[in-house]
Amino acid sequence: MTIARRWMVWTASVVAMAVLLPARRAAADVTADVAADVAAGQSARSDSGSSSRESRRRAIEALPLDRIAEPQRKAIEPCLKAATLYRRLPVETIVCDAGLLDFALAKPEAIVDIWRVLGISRLSLDPVGPRQWKLSDGYGTVGVLRLVHQERQGRGGLLVFHGRGAYTGPLSPKNLTGSCVLLVRHGPGMPAVDGRERQLVQIDTFLDMDGVGLEIVTRTLQPLIVRSAASNLHEICLFMATLSDSARTNPEGMAQLAGRLPQTAAADRQLLATIARRAAQPAGGGLPQAGRRDAADVAAANRLQTELASRWLTADELDRIQRQ
Repeated sequence: MTIARRWMVWTASVVAMAVLLPARRAAADVTADVAADVAAGQSARSDSGSSSRESRRRAIEALPLDRIAEPQRKAIEPCLKAATLYRRLPVETIVCDAGLLDFALAKPEAIVDIWRVLGISRLSLDPVGPRQWKLSDGYGTVGVLRLVHQERQGRGGLLVFHGRGAYTGPLSPKNLTGSCVLLVRHGPGMPAVDGRERQLVQIDTFLDMDGVGLEIVTRTLQPLIVRSAASNLHEICLFMATLSDSARTNPEGMAQLAGRLPQTAAADRQLLATIARRAAQPAGGGLPQAGRRDAADVAAANRLQTELASRWLTADELDRIQRQ
């Protein structure tokens, strides 16, 4: 299954279309939970996730409801109280530049744009207003996703998303509609052996299906949702780790890729290029001068698209990209 399909499945669960399967703890507390996880890979799980009442209670306590604007708070409270399904996904530990992760969480449409350029996604995630996106996955899922709250917590952060959507397709005998609340917390983890930054990502999801969807999800699709959500989040984190490594080793190639993103605002393309160049520099180093590339840099930039897509495309698909 390609990352496009994985993202589609996970995003569907996040925005209440999960049949297709995206006291408060500070970042330091999340770090303590996974401090013993020193796996050598770019991304690792520290647990298996949970649907327990205790996990649900702690997730609700972690939501800064007193700091969420009243209209948004009233919109998410029904989903929190009557959720058809709650799931805390496994904590992911990824080797990723902090600035790049912040950018991806604030500008998810840019990451989806990269996938389209790489040829690994049919998903569209288009801004329709401040902190609001319209999505369609090309497989029967449509919806709207809103970022209702965001705040810094030390060197990490917290985001709250609210989604509303619908699914029509072969996995359900009837059209399904519903809503969701997504709590995302992230913060620094233990550095990798080579000194690269590690980031922790913890996500709690509340899914509230309408009408007939309640029975379908409860009796039939819940195991699929639980398995797929964790697997798909892991794959997304692996992509972010790969993207971060590309920024570190090939910043000018990343800058060139940013310049080719057709659905991303010019200011965001420039910001992504700046983040890539900064990620390539040692602490205290200056940014490289944009545009000063030798032949080796140009060749590396030309290889970047294939390198990024190689995990999620077949050999034939990669050959087709290389011939373009």
